[in-house]
Amino acid sequence: MARKRTRLRSFLTVELPLIAIILFAIGPYVWMFITSVKPESELFTSQVIYWTAHPTLASYERLFQHTGFLGNLVDSLIVASFTVMVGLSLSVTAAYAFSRFRFPGRRLLMMQFLLINMFPIVLLIIPLFIIMRWFGLLDTYPGLIIAHSTFSIPFATWMMTSYMNAIPVSLDEAAMTDGCSRLGALWRVILPLCRPGVAATGIYIFITSWNEYLYAMTLTVQNVRTITVAIQTLIGEFEIAWGLLTAGGVIGALPATVLFMLVQRHLIGGLTRGAVKG
Repeated sequence: MARKRTRLRSFLTVELPLIAIILFAIGPYVWMFITSVKPESELFTSQVIYWTAHPTLASYERLFQHTGFLGNLVDSLIVASFTVMVGLSLSVTAAYAFSRFRFPGRRLLMMQFLLINMFPIVLLIIPLFIIMRWFGLLDTYPGLIIAHSTFSIPFATWMMTSYMNAIPVSLDEAAMTDGCSRLGALWRVILPLCRPGVAATGIYIFITSWNEYLYAMTLTVQNVRTITVAIQTLIGEFEIAWGLLTAGGVIGALPATVLFMLVQRHLIGGLTRGAVKG
């Protein structure tokens, strides 16, 4: 009897609230998918249709055939991939310097990297717009990649620094004693040991860049248009194309979701280990 009461209490206090939170979190995505496969005639009815008896992919076909959504996917992939390359290149080398060298202003710089993440990115819109216009980088891939790097590199550097602090300095010294340069020790010894942290940082940068909307909306016009901006254009002044909008939302969320599911073990391990040492 006592065991049954304990089991019931555990279900009511832990498992049931957890199930409710999960359903609350995935509910909008499920409803978005259901709406995307409904026929056009069932999208505007007096009664709510929770599931259609005639699912169709017509909204997805219209999305790719009659809009430039495929090109927008390519734009997002290019911007996010190169943002990962730039972000990892700078954050890994900066984190190695912060972890291995003791120089004046080190703690101050680290605190500045942390403080940057406390301010909303909207504060950088006007300065970045002026700089991009000055250098002719508006509505270009390099301009948007640089803009996305500005808010992803500070946290990525802090995260990689915490992870590298867990690696003994003696490994660097042993590698350099055997003939490696400082960069050689970083490349051949430290980075292989930091693989989960590098994976976690890269995924963080990719997802942040992939889902970013404000910079993509402000710094691009037509030549470069990411999916977040493309989905917003499906909302008209007098009408909303719900089928296209939800289909675009499903396609837009799919790459980041699949990437997270493939490497979630490295991501969670890297975030956890990077948060322990500071």
